[in-house]
Amino acid sequence: MNIPFSYVARNLWTRRLTTLLTAGGLALVVFVFATVMMMDAGLKRTLVTTGERDNVVVIRKGAETEIQSGISRDQAGVIEMHPAVAIGAAGTRMVAKESVVLISLLRRGDEKPSNVVIRGASARSLELRPQVRLAAGRPFRPGTSEIIVGSSIAARFDGTGIGDQIRFAQRSWTVVGIFDAAGSGFDSEIWGDVEQLMQSFRRNSYSSMVARLADPGLFESFRADVGADPRLSNEMKREQTFYSDQSRALSTFINVLGLTLSVIFSIGAMIGAMITMYASVANRVGEIGTLRALGFRRSSVLGAFLVESLLMGLAGGAMGLALASFMQLTSFSTVNFQTFADLSFRFVLTPGIAAQSLLFALAMGLAGGFLPAVRAARLNIVDALRAA
Repeated sequence: MNIPFSYVARNLWTRRLTTLLTAGGLALVVFVFATVMMMDAGLKRTLVTTGERDNVVVIRKGAETEIQSGISRDQAGVIEMHPAVAIGAAGTRMVAKESVVLISLLRRGDEKPSNVVIRGASARSLELRPQVRLAAGRPFRPGTSEIIVGSSIAARFDGTGIGDQIRFAQRSWTVVGIFDAAGSGFDSEIWGDVEQLMQSFRRNSYSSMVARLADPGLFESFRADVGADPRLSNEMKREQTFYSDQSRALSTFINVLGLTLSVIFSIGAMIGAMITMYASVANRVGEIGTLRALGFRRSSVLGAFLVESLLMGLAGGAMGLALASFMQLTSFSTVNFQTFADLSFRFVLTPGIAAQSLLFALAMGLAGGFLPAVRAARLNIVDALRAA
């Protein structure tokens, strides 16, 4: 004979203050656990959406980032003329030769310096990134000291509004536009004319090339041809893969730190749940004896107490997820460990994260309630009734 679920629920309601406090402790742990995973998901989504599926990025062999890379003009010309590269409506190759460097700007509010990516863009750069659109102002004019800034840069750094001037590379650059990149990594960049930026930074080679494939299926042959050509010392990746790789080091750090904190906090939460359940067993010895005298098996008593713990865990998980969901309204900026540049991204709550968080809460509830449930199930009927 099994103990009805309504009996278990009524017991939790009778001890609602204790139940709420215990569930609150579990909720804080779930909040930390979910927030860390949301941060990691937001980081990965930001960098993955930076790339287009049909685009490839060409960099120097052995370079992990565009900042470390270099492509000579001769090499860029060879790659540009490969048959796998798509041809645009005007009959020109769908290729963007770009230069990437870092500068330091002062963050708005705390006036602390932070590294920002400056991307020297060419005529095709915007066309190859359809997610990038001008939100205010106008595009920069080739051959001039004009720049456009990403929406995250405009929101977080001083002197980046339209009409402002930023001084770097021994020149003053005028902000003429603000672009929105749909939450991708480009929102944390500043773009200007590639030739002007290379001249100012005294560079003779590009940092990278972005090319649109005439057919996505040509990627492997394109990569093989570039790798086998003795004139080239370059390698290529699909653009989405390239930018996804940029998140690897930071993602690992976030996950290790988050899991460490979650484990430490969960131990405290499980001890709190265990104390609550032990107190419940101690206060209900007579009740447990009565249930056993009425014919309820030890397994039924064990199951009833475990269900109580699981319900507390579920309540804590729901509360923690509800709190974590509000983090989606905020953005977070940090240093990308690959490029050492400032990167802004949002927290992202996915169904997978919600499911994992609830399972984590249930696991804490089960771990905290197991030993008290075993103690309740092992109580002797006579001794329990005598204690009552």
